[in-house]
Amino acid sequence: MDKKISDKVINRLTLYHCILTDFIDKNIEYISSKQIAELLHIDDSQVRKDINLLNNSGKSRIGYIVKELKISIEKTLGFKKTKKALIIGAGNLGTAIANYGNFTDYGLQILSIFDNDKNKIGRTINGMEIQDIYELPTSALKEEIDIAILTVPAKYAQSTADFLVNAHIKYIWNFTPTVLSVPNNVQVWNENLMGNFLQFTYNI
Repeated sequence: MDKKISDKVINRLTLYHCILTDFIDKNIEYISSKQIAELLHIDDSQVRKDINLLNNSGKSRIGYIVKELKISIEKTLGFKKTKKALIIGAGNLGTAIANYGNFTDYGLQILSIFDNDKNKIGRTINGMEIQDIYELPTSALKEEIDIAILTVPAKYAQSTADFLVNAHIKYIWNFTPTVLSVPNNVQVWNENLMGNFLQFTYNI
């Protein structure tokens, strides 16, 4: 990314991308900032401000060309630069992520999945054989892995993170309900499922 974009803007741009993909599927050529804003229940001016970051100019009273705007978002957010990933934890969540087929559209290629359960090792999920976690360092180095997706039970989260750090993994996508302690040269993105749920249901 050429310019620093906040996490909130990145989140909105990914939602715009979903809308644009839907419009393309429906063979709709143009879209306005007002249409996007109404679908997401946000302010029209916010949509225009976000799109201005993409250097994509719309047409007066017509809107944005859907395909061009989609490409602009993909270029800005780096969809076309493939990131290689592996999953640690072949439980329900890890299995669901492994089976999700749309990650490749956003530049994420999941190459392998690991667990320490002897009853799971050797099974196949979405074409990937579950490997013994102790094979991870060698595999990560060989496959030039960028990201580790952590889906282990909470009580094993920190020890597994330590293992990943020792395996020279620099980016961890953390799906566990645990705040990880890692060195400064390792980045962690916490996917706070319960926090998102509580934000959604707070006023219900």
